[in-house]
Amino acid sequence: MALTNRAPHTEETGEPVAAAVEAPRKASFGEHARAYVALSKPRVIELLLITTIPVMFVAAGGVPPLWTAVATLVFGTMSAASANAMNCYIDRDIDREMRRTRQRPGAMDLVTPRGALVYGLTLAIGSTVGFLVFVNTLSAVLSVFAIAFYIFVYTMLLKRRTAQNVVWGGIAGCMPVLIGWAAVTNSLDWAPFVLFLVVFFWTPPHTWTLAMRYREDYAAAKVPMLPVVASDRRVLLESVLYSWATVIVSLIFWPVAGTSWFYGVVALVLGALLVIQAHRLLSRSLAGVTGAQLKTMNFFHLTNAYLALLFVAVTIDPLIARFLV
Repeated sequence: MALTNRAPHTEETGEPVAAAVEAPRKASFGEHARAYVALSKPRVIELLLITTIPVMFVAAGGVPPLWTAVATLVFGTMSAASANAMNCYIDRDIDREMRRTRQRPGAMDLVTPRGALVYGLTLAIGSTVGFLVFVNTLSAVLSVFAIAFYIFVYTMLLKRRTAQNVVWGGIAGCMPVLIGWAAVTNSLDWAPFVLFLVVFFWTPPHTWTLAMRYREDYAAAKVPMLPVVASDRRVLLESVLYSWATVIVSLIFWPVAGTSWFYGVVALVLGALLVIQAHRLLSRSLAGVTGAQLKTMNFFHLTNAYLALLFVAVTIDPLIARFLV
């Protein structure tokens, strides 16, 4: 990778001023490192870790074994980074078409396609071996499934073909819940599957309200996100339904996991806020409000806060349950 300083041009001819031409310079190690970190989509990884850590507390009935927790977070981060890097490799053409993604390293040629692919594959192999050696086989299998599903099912099959892309493609983003549980117990149970469904139903309204803000980007890139192919009213009506499903499933976790009333109260309050705001957004659309005036990004940020706070409650509940019974 080389970073080039472009030469100034004369106003009359547009020809470069020879004296001002600077030779391309090689990127520093730090610049290379930052490009590859960006390729990993660290903000997406943060969201995945928000759901991995809390379920480990529930699985352990308190604080999980330190080494298991650290190893799961390290190799889980590598697993997610590998999927994200290979996604950037595959989607570099459409990333160049969208304002939101055109600054990604692959779109800007800060990382070569071969470099992105090798980086992603190396992380995938490393995370799988790490889970096998330092955690357990079940968590390794679930990690491989998440990577493969995100790449082959979501990125290569669904994303450019159907408006239901994020609905079913979101399964990959639900997998950290199962991986965290499996890392602690070396088994699966109903409780992590309920949290899996919480993330599954939460994903569409979260993603669609962001996509409404960048509708023109997705249309230019020919990605048939629901807001591109459907009216605001349909998108927001479905967002309301998915929000209700998210809240209902979050409350089912209460008896299934045997959590205390602390979790139940938090889930009720957060759920009420989520569905009220979803209905308000739909009401504004039905009243004829469109475009930026809908303020869909406010709901998008609310969904982020909802998921984070709900899983904070999942984390805290096992620690304080003994004092609340």
